[in-house]
Amino acid sequence: MLEIRHLKTLHALRETDSLVEAAERLHLTQSALSHQFKELEERLGLQLFVRKTRPVRFTSAGLRLLQLADSLLPQLRSAERDLARLAGGTAGRLHMAIECHSCFQWLMPTIDQFRDAWPEVELDLASGFSFAPLPALARGDLDLVVTSDPIELPGITYVPLFTYEALLAVANQHPLAARPYVRAEDLASETLITYPVERDRLDIFTRFLEPADVEPAQVRTSELTVMMMQLVASGRGVCCVPNWALHEYSARGYVTAKRLGEKGLFATLFAGIRADMLDSPFMRDFLLTAKDTSFATLEGVSAAPKAR
Repeated sequence: MLEIRHLKTLHALRETDSLVEAAERLHLTQSALSHQFKELEERLGLQLFVRKTRPVRFTSAGLRLLQLADSLLPQLRSAERDLARLAGGTAGRLHMAIECHSCFQWLMPTIDQFRDAWPEVELDLASGFSFAPLPALARGDLDLVVTSDPIELPGITYVPLFTYEALLAVANQHPLAARPYVRAEDLASETLITYPVERDRLDIFTRFLEPADVEPAQVRTSELTVMMMQLVASGRGVCCVPNWALHEYSARGYVTAKRLGEKGLFATLFAGIRADMLDSPFMRDFLLTAKDTSFATLEGVSAAPKAR
């Protein structure tokens, strides 16, 4: 009567607070997900959540099933790991690098959880800011690279982790704070604060400013997001960061978040993996853990398109 998939769909609905995003995360159509909920409610003779509410409001029956999901789904994941160990592939190497200054917020909890689950796997993490990690991945020096700039390389597969929106942080008193969105030409007189990486790896340049043939008045760099936010809040410039990295500062009223262009500037974060590692049990588990952790901890991310 009650199946694991039902618990997973309820859990996804609570985490995403949206039928559309829950369906994306589960790789279902919205109509298929709605049908699944309707079928379960008819079986139980109980309504699980109130339709057309935001945030989603669960009924007593829905909350009881979520309580079961919180207890059972982690046990299921643990059992799947144990079975993978029994099937072999418990030992190995997972050397990774990241090309994203803001990724530590969700990647470190992922790594901590992975270490506990796979103690036999040799795990190492390096920053990809001072070297080119994707060629190192192709050479076999690395096993996984977290990147938003996939490059076609032989033997490398890019698994999408999630999609996010890049937003512009401006001071609360800045004239742009009152605009519905920011145009490229609005930044011609601004100091743009960026992470210290090449311009061709920054979407604010490659996908927003350069297509409009706009150059900011000045470019300034900072290694840390918190320092960038302090500079923005004090009127020293503006900066473009992922929505999840900006959320905690804008939610507290330190800075104002603005959309880049009328339709927004969206990007996808990928895990680049060598083809020979894709079927490794611990690699599959790392990717699942990374996705679960990012959806649970990051504000404003959504399911990404399928692997490329």
